[in-house]
Amino acid sequence: MNVEVAASLREAGAGAPMGAAVPKIAELGIVGAGQMGNGIAHVAALAGLSVTLLDVKAEALEKAMATMARNMDRQVNRKLIAAEDRDAALARIATTTDYAGFAEADLVIEAATEKEEVKRVVFRTLIPHLKPACMLASNTSSISITRLGASTDRPEKFIGMHFMNPVPMMKLVEIIRGIATDEPTFQAVDGLARRLGKTTAVAEDFPAFIVNRILVPMINEAVYALYEGVGSVTAIDTSMKLGANHPMGPLELADFIGLDTCLSIMQVLYEGLSDSKYRPCPLLVKYVEAGWLGRKTGRGFYDYAQTPPRPTR
Repeated sequence: MNVEVAASLREAGAGAPMGAAVPKIAELGIVGAGQMGNGIAHVAALAGLSVTLLDVKAEALEKAMATMARNMDRQVNRKLIAAEDRDAALARIATTTDYAGFAEADLVIEAATEKEEVKRVVFRTLIPHLKPACMLASNTSSISITRLGASTDRPEKFIGMHFMNPVPMMKLVEIIRGIATDEPTFQAVDGLARRLGKTTAVAEDFPAFIVNRILVPMINEAVYALYEGVGSVTAIDTSMKLGANHPMGPLELADFIGLDTCLSIMQVLYEGLSDSKYRPCPLLVKYVEAGWLGRKTGRGFYDYAQTPPRPTR
């Protein structure tokens, strides 16, 4: 989308009446109980919102609740929150496998797998259960918000709300408006992010937005350096940690993010911008085809069955 066109749409409120009231968000729905979904639920519940967390698998919901309890226990032990805050927050989170649980939601955040077809199925299933005023947000890290919004019955109430991983620790949320997103929706979601203790950065609706437009090609280049024999896994990660003062090396970070997610983002960049510099490294493709997706599968550029993890190449 042309930046000048986007700016003019914003000034006009993208079709919203001038001075329209900013919607209140008290009831939050989240689709997907994985790493991102349970992290969003964690910070939202601590901020005082009522949260309904949905996943198609009951065991994923049980795991998510255990993860949130464990992470909040750490916060209590570090005196970041009080024990009563933890207990109250956990009590605010309801879990469900039924989309009908979102009937009273003011905003539903989709945090499903980073595949457009999966997200479209989620929205098709979700929308019949929502009240007309309910807003929708996607936690997508790369996919067009305009295109996702256009697949729903409320593109003016659709927005990108990209949290960083791990959500309870990372301060940034990227806010991405589609071409149809109205001003009240933007103001409501930007305000929610700040209520959750986050700093917001507004990104234009271009492939991968800001963070991943810069970060994931760097990871892809590190995989190319490994593929071409420029350095070993250990040499590459050590070089970037000590030479660029990065807290994690790029291959270690890729494992943390998930190699399938890194590949999906590179594919979005390559297809969306038609520039050869975004071509996914064949070695990254090979690892994903092998099911070596990083920490979540126990093996990626490192083998996590050992302590400390051993490079696999």
